[in-house]
Amino acid sequence: MSDDTRPAILVAGKMNPRVLDRLGNRFEILHVDSADPSCITPDIAAKVRGIATFNKVPAGLMDALDRLEIVANFGVGYDGVDAAHAATRGVVVTNTPNVLDDEVADTTIGLLLNTLRRLPAAEAYLRAGKWVSEGPFPLSPLTLRGRSVGLYGLGRIGLAIARRLEAFGVELAYHTRTPRSDVPYRHHTSLASLAEAVDTLVVIVPGSDSTRHTVNAEIFKALGKNGVVISIGRGITVDEAALVEALQSGTIAAAGLDVFENEPHVPQALIDLPTVSLLPHVGSASVATRNAMADLVADNLIAWFETGEAITPVEETPFKRQAR
Repeated sequence: MSDDTRPAILVAGKMNPRVLDRLGNRFEILHVDSADPSCITPDIAAKVRGIATFNKVPAGLMDALDRLEIVANFGVGYDGVDAAHAATRGVVVTNTPNVLDDEVADTTIGLLLNTLRRLPAAEAYLRAGKWVSEGPFPLSPLTLRGRSVGLYGLGRIGLAIARRLEAFGVELAYHTRTPRSDVPYRHHTSLASLAEAVDTLVVIVPGSDSTRHTVNAEIFKALGKNGVVISIGRGITVDEAALVEALQSGTIAAAGLDVFENEPHVPQALIDLPTVSLLPHVGSASVATRNAMADLVADNLIAWFETGEAITPVEETPFKRQAR
């Protein structure tokens, strides 16, 4: 197949190398530095029929590409892709669900244990030679024993987290807009109600205008002085300034975060707090899982142009390919 007949795929900024390798000779790959519409030349605009992205495709970029049919997002979250606008254009948006659920759930449990038992601090204590010079590491003031855990969000990843937590013998509850009929956990109609009923809150909802800063001062107060917050979904859901205040004042006891509002920038106040465990957004960051995600990005693009249907379209764009 010649370059003139292959569908052209735009990569705006960086992309996992495995995606590019998988696309192979099936597509013509065009690169631009960023998702800024000003990067689109007339030649690119005339060719591009698909985009491979790390969660950044604004409406303006879509509108600069008259022939655009599909946006393949690397990641289960696609809040950086204007899917609502894509729907008005008839452009399908895909993401990478399922393949990262277990990895993120495993990371969540690790982050929870790190936060409660201060395991990173204990390791640093040993490595610094303090076990020898100062004696045993101080007892952790918190434990998972006897805790009640509330899940803010109970989709695929939330369910995987809940199943792992069942093995620890903790009480489980959750808040979602609509209760599930396939779980035994108690459903709460509001986040505030959930926070009042539990002492540990795991935040796993997608980032959107409706979830922005929903985990705020009111929720921290409801959790109480023994409260712990674990954030693994999107940083935008947690009001970081209110979290710092809650931790500094003793309104809650501790927090563990893998995601932040302005990544990769983390507020220094959070870094300085000894009651916080911090990870650099590594929830799905294993070679095996990222390879699976890359394969799904590529497979969505291949399937779209070869069969007329994407494998994992997001709910806003359940489209099949029309002749163009």
